[in-house]
Amino acid sequence: MQEGRVIAYASRQLKKHEVNYPTHDLELGAVVFALKIWRHYLYGETCHIYTDHKSLKYVFTQKELNMRQRRWMELIKDYHLVIEYHPGKANVVADALSRKSSSGALLANLRALRAQLEVSSDGALLARFEVRPTLLDEIKKGQETDEEIMKIRERMQVGPVEDFRERDDGLLLFRDRVCVPADEELRKSILEEAHSSAYAMHPGGTKMYRDLKESYWWSGMKREIAEYISRCLTCQQVKAEHQHPAGLLQPLSIPEWKWEHVTMDFVVGLPRTIRNYDAVWVVVDRLTKSAHFLPINTTYPLERLAKLYTDEIVRLHGVPVTIVSDRDPRFTSRFWPKFQESMGTRLKFSTAFHPQTDGQSERVIQILEDMLRACALEFQGSWDNHLALVEFAYNNSYQASIGMPPYEALYGRRCRTPLC
Repeated sequence: MQEGRVIAYASRQLKKHEVNYPTHDLELGAVVFALKIWRHYLYGETCHIYTDHKSLKYVFTQKELNMRQRRWMELIKDYHLVIEYHPGKANVVADALSRKSSSGALLANLRALRAQLEVSSDGALLARFEVRPTLLDEIKKGQETDEEIMKIRERMQVGPVEDFRERDDGLLLFRDRVCVPADEELRKSILEEAHSSAYAMHPGGTKMYRDLKESYWWSGMKREIAEYISRCLTCQQVKAEHQHPAGLLQPLSIPEWKWEHVTMDFVVGLPRTIRNYDAVWVVVDRLTKSAHFLPINTTYPLERLAKLYTDEIVRLHGVPVTIVSDRDPRFTSRFWPKFQESMGTRLKFSTAFHPQTDGQSERVIQILEDMLRACALEFQGSWDNHLALVEFAYNNSYQASIGMPPYEALYGRRCRTPLC
């Protein structure tokens, strides 16, 4: 800080070896880190360091130092430092930067409820909740004042108007889709729900348009969707460019029934979560393109993976006829082929260095990674907390290869979301 104003902030994660440092070394290491990155500000100046670790105040008079502390002291002596103790209870600014927020999502949900707190005369704290009108109620109210929709209704009073009809509740439809009035805020809320909500997870322009056009219509909707996505900062940060593969494509034969022929692969190298997950097991049905994303740890024994496979795949969809996968050591071990042989499933392995054989899993993994990156920016928290909704968002969004969402191919219709 300078003259009471903050000049810069800095933070970083601990490295693997630093996790084992004692508390005193961690606190002193933070001072060294600050001196290194802000040397151009601090060198040759008298600077005050405020810390809630009281023993740092006496580091210059400490009689015994370990080798690491001695090395750091050589760097610290180049600066004119004054270390001052600041009690932990008063050090709220630093704690806010260094500690994870566990209440961010809760606060967002509370704001959405529009709660109003009032203090009564006797000092009791009361909470009053206002029920938000549903999206269809807002659209219906907007239709009553929209000029274009009012003109269409006037024409409907004279006689039937092609492609337009009115529902029993008074809502105007265009080809059985709800007509959205020219209300910028209303359209923006629809686009936000279809793109940024936990039920959508930032789909691309084509997917978002295909999903919205099933239920809503307004003039220029496709153009507005493209413009909205082009302005989405999260999409610009997390999305990778995907192109159709070049050359002759030789797809596998199309299955005859759902979940009889599946593909599977692992996404590894993810940050370890509190529940000790660091990978995702991706299982995809080749016919409907529906998928399950199962959080795992890379050290799980095969017996545990087999139980997870039985509980999450066989329980819901039965025993597959074939499984296509790469030559992961888990799949080529002695246990896995014997386990699948006992269930009557035939394993099909891809050839070495030819991931195109299991291209379906590879493409789904690309989508999954994009969604997880978007989650990390949009909702924060551990990725495993959002994996269930990521799976729902993938299965409930339009897939170009089958011309419908996987849930529609699997169940006969899309699953309901706040938009429909």
